Amino acid sequence: MLRLFSCSSRRLASTTSTPHLSLRRFLSQSIREEDIYDPPFSPSKPRNPKKTKNKTSKEAVSVKEDPKLPLKSDLPFDFKYSYSEIDDSVQPISFRESPKFSPFGPGRLDRKWTGTSAPVQEDVDRQRLAEERNRVLGDPLSEEEVAELVERFRHSDCARQINLGKGGVTHNMLDDIHNHWKRAEAVRIKCLGVPTLDMDNVCFHLEDKSGGKIIYRNINILLVYRGRNYDPKNRPIIPVMLWKPYAPIYPKLVKNVIEGLTHEEMKEMRNRGLNSPPLMKLTRNGVYVNVVEKVRDAFKTEEVVRLDCSHVGTSDCKKIGVKLRDLVPCVPILFKDEQIILWRGIVNSQCSDPQ
Repeated sequence: MLRLFSCSSRRLASTTSTPHLSLRRFLSQSIREEDIYDPPFSPSKPRNPKKTKNKTSKEAVSVKEDPKLPLKSDLPFDFKYSYSEIDDSVQPISFRESPKFSPFGPGRLDRKWTGTSAPVQEDVDRQRLAEERNRVLGDPLSEEEVAELVERFRHSDCARQINLGKGGVTHNMLDDIHNHWKRAEAVRIKCLGVPTLDMDNVCFHLEDKSGGKIIYRNINILLVYRGRNYDPKNRPIIPVMLWKPYAPIYPKLVKNVIEGLTHEEMKEMRNRGLNSPPLMKLTRNGVYVNVVEKVRDAFKTEEVVRLDCSHVGTSDCKKIGVKLRDLVPCVPILFKDEQIILWRGIVNSQCSDPQ
């Protein structure tokens, strides 16, 4: 009985499967006969290899013979990586990389890279540039217009914001500012780190290099206005730096013996500074707008001041010491374990002593 049932089931399966097989064969034959180059769910038709070769060769020629290169910019200042943090009065004694390697890329700029900057090739007409800048800025904004712009862009959730870090006013930041000015009248700049020691310097370079005007300043927040007659289609040509150039080697910041002091006096003053309580404790990427005034006030009663810069970084400590040396003014006598020891100097000590 079981054998009869199995034989009958096999015959039934064979009879039911034959129509499906015949249907598949019919469909496959009909599809192949209709169009063998375009079966269903298949990629597009094969390309002609001759056309692709010609196209790639033409594209390669157009890239090599690009009429836009090298770029020529009419901006009237030398191109640098940072405009606010590089002192032109101090010349480097050596370079960490050859000056022939331009950060703008080979053959992309008509200016020659000197290792620290790409100088202007032609004479600059300052009067004509001032007239053009005044034309773009137009009439001064009214108090109501300034208040409206400030209310739109001063908040922390503003989409038109650029963060200014320890590099200061960098060259590529100028391109970012003009990109924001395409769709907005102003851009919000949030400043942090070493540049906040001298906000006047940051404001000067932002206005001088971008051509805009600062309409709002609150501690470390700035609003830069583009001007009434700003035309995004006629924006200046700003070639972008493809990489950050290595910082050159500058002369030693702290001398072993400062002029006017002996070696024993220098040693005693450094030990006194290390053992004194810190005037301030600076944080990494903090806001240092009040540091200069506090150091000046401390020098009225103290000869040596210590700044605790734990976790700030060795390079930032030296940058802070250089800025304080010029702004206070004072004399940095020691950088050790992220501690800055400042001396008020002979001239300041004589002036502050009571007669």
